[in-house]
Amino acid sequence: MREDGRVVSFRRTCAALSVAALASVWSAICATEVAAEPVSNLSGIEVEGDRTVVLHVYSAAMDRVVPLRVRTPADTSVPRPTLYLLNGAGGGEGKATWDARTDIDEFFADKNVNVVTPLDGSFTYYTDWERDDPALGRNKWTTFLTQELPPIVDETFGTTGVNAIAGLSMSGTSVLSLAIEEPSLYEAVGAYSGCAETSTELGQLYVRTVVESRGEADVENMWGPLDGPGWVANDPYVNAEKLRGIDLYISSATGLPGPHENLGARSVEGDPGLLLNQIVVGGVIEAAVNDCTHRLASRLDELDIPATFEFRSQGTHSWGYWQDDLHASWPMIAGSIGL
Repeated sequence: MREDGRVVSFRRTCAALSVAALASVWSAICATEVAAEPVSNLSGIEVEGDRTVVLHVYSAAMDRVVPLRVRTPADTSVPRPTLYLLNGAGGGEGKATWDARTDIDEFFADKNVNVVTPLDGSFTYYTDWERDDPALGRNKWTTFLTQELPPIVDETFGTTGVNAIAGLSMSGTSVLSLAIEEPSLYEAVGAYSGCAETSTELGQLYVRTVVESRGEADVENMWGPLDGPGWVANDPYVNAEKLRGIDLYISSATGLPGPHENLGARSVEGDPGLLLNQIVVGGVIEAAVNDCTHRLASRLDELDIPATFEFRSQGTHSWGYWQDDLHASWPMIAGSIGL
């Protein structure tokens, strides 16, 4: 973005405004300013509530506008840090989201952090794809999340520039891959029920289940041939040394039914069919993830890289446990980003 006095002054003004005022100023002034720039930029803001907005950010790398929900801090009188909180395989579309399946609003109601969640990116692993895909289009999520987006968030909301990132399932792998790609960007990582392998047979099976079976995309468009260097380059297990110095919270469970396998669970909605699916399918997926996570724990131990691991004796691949993980990992994340 341009660094002439007019744009910098505008950004600083935006950072000091309330959510509603920010949107008003944007619609009156900023649309013209940004539209003239053929680079990544903030193209619009929708106000959802007193402390919630949806940003529309143009990604030059992907040549499209990406929507992101932002929850602003309880107290905005001073700059605050940012937590990038990624959804799972659905990418924030549909009902399988932090918003729909957890107490995220209540949890962050008293917390002084900017929470940024993309509402796009389904089945992409939030990574840079080598080629455009007929089903999923152009995906350069690593570039977007590590290079294009943070300066825009920092300028728009007047943040401290200190960041953490967390994700679940598909993005439980992605947040570790993003951290090894840009380790200086994140002070802390929360990886909930993600398989931290991409170059092993088990890790690739997990990726193919998401990308091919659910996304109906060609997995080789992502990182090239399965025996190629792209899969190794993005493997958190292989590249674990790059996680040194980052505070890590990593979790998984055995797949056995636990406290959230009941008809009253938010993810079940009283539906016996959904409960059965959570127990059977969610149990199998979590058991596989658990295997990956134990190997990552051994790898980090060999490298003498400290990390907090939460291995639950019960629990499936489902939202109740990821809400628990967010709550449990928050004290570590908050401390890492200066709260």
